Amino acid sequence: MGVNFPDDEIFLTTEEVLEYLQVNLRTVYRLIKAGKIPAVRVGRQWRFRKRDIDAWLDTQRPHGGGPMPQAEVSDKPQAREGRSRVLVVDDESSIRELLAKTLALAEYDVDTAPDGRAALERLRLGHYGLLIADLKMPGMDGLTLIREAKRLKSDIPVIIITGFSTESSAIEAINLGVAGYLTKPFRVPQVLAASARALGE
Repeated sequence: MGVNFPDDEIFLTTEEVLEYLQVNLRTVYRLIKAGKIPAVRVGRQWRFRKRDIDAWLDTQRPHGGGPMPQAEVSDKPQAREGRSRVLVVDDESSIRELLAKTLALAEYDVDTAPDGRAALERLRLGHYGLLIADLKMPGMDGLTLIREAKRLKSDIPVIIITGFSTESSAIEAINLGVAGYLTKPFRVPQVLAASARALGE
């Protein structure tokens, strides 16, 4: 007869967590290492308490409260040792904060910009491994920003965010060589998975 755990004591295997969060193994190990997801070692396997995963997911939702702690977002041009540096560009502060918080928790160094011009200024000053840009912004739109960013650094991977997915913008984005495409509203695991893919992790 099997042991029955109460509902809040359901344990998931690593594979089940990858499936549940829709992220890759490296992201899960990052979250364990950063202490974001408590994991229990059983023999050679990790086990994760489902309620811990759900609690972590709850902290990732955009309505999760106050402003972004400044310590999470780096203003320094150099990334810390071994970390990928990401630039997030969106005219909506709530989206910028959600993405910055999410990526910082997964141990990326994150800078943000409210529009295309500010983003280009940052790209000229610093070295970034990934650009995440909203497609529809006042002033310089996302496609123009990507074209300009590719002039500055031809091999920078780009992920596009859009609430208005039109076929023509999707085709143009693909022609510009974007690495990923997120349609609002997106879920946190999608962001982490797309970023890891774009960075070749």
